[in-house]
Amino acid sequence: RNHLDAIAAEMAVGCKRIEIGASGDEGLQARAAVLAEVMSGGFGYQGDRVTYDDMQNANLMRVIDRRKGLPVALSILYIHAARSQNWQVEGVNFPGHFVIRLFHDGKAAILDPFEGGQICSIADLRRKLKATVGEKAELTPEHYAPIGNRDVLLRLENNIKTRLIQESELQHAVMVVDRMLMLAPRHAPLWRESGLIHAKLG
Repeated sequence: RNHLDAIAAEMAVGCKRIEIGASGDEGLQARAAVLAEVMSGGFGYQGDRVTYDDMQNANLMRVIDRRKGLPVALSILYIHAARSQNWQVEGVNFPGHFVIRLFHDGKAAILDPFEGGQICSIADLRRKLKATVGEKAELTPEHYAPIGNRDVLLRLENNIKTRLIQESELQHAVMVVDRMLMLAPRHAPLWRESGLIHAKLG
C-alpha cells in the first residue's frame, strides 16, 4: 500500500513537470509519457523476458519486489498509476499479451506496460497478435474490447493456474481456481474446471 501511494505521489510530481493539459493527441501523448517516465523510468518496472514463465511474474507482491513481471501484472500497476490522477484508463482484451488503453480529450492510445509503457501502433499490435496466435491471425474488433477490473484479476490468476497445471501442481491449481471463484462465483466454466481438477485429485 505504501508503494502504491508512492506511485501516486510520483505521478502527481510528473504531471507538474510535463504539460498534460494539452488537447487531443498532444495531451494524450504527454500523459503516456508521464506514465512511462514514472513506471518504467522512475520505478524501473519492466517485462521479464529472461524468465517469463517464472511464477513470481504473476504474483503482484513479487512483481512489486522485483520490479518486473507479466504484461497483465504490470498493467494493473499502470492502471493504478493512471487512475491515481483520475485519468480514464482500461484493460484491453488482447489475446496472449495484455495491454491497456489510455483516454484523453476524445482520443485514445493503447500502451504496452511490458515494453515500458510505449504507445502501440496498429503494426505493433498486428505483430504481437501474430507472434501469439499465429501468422494467419488478423486484428478484429474483439481484440480491442475493453475488459473490466474483475476480468483483469481473473486473467492474472489464470496465468498462475495455467502454470501450476503445466507443472502438475494440481493441489495448488485448485486453490487458485477457488480464489478465482471468489472473484467470479457465477462464471460457469470455472466451476467445471474446479470439478475436473478435483476429479483428477480423487
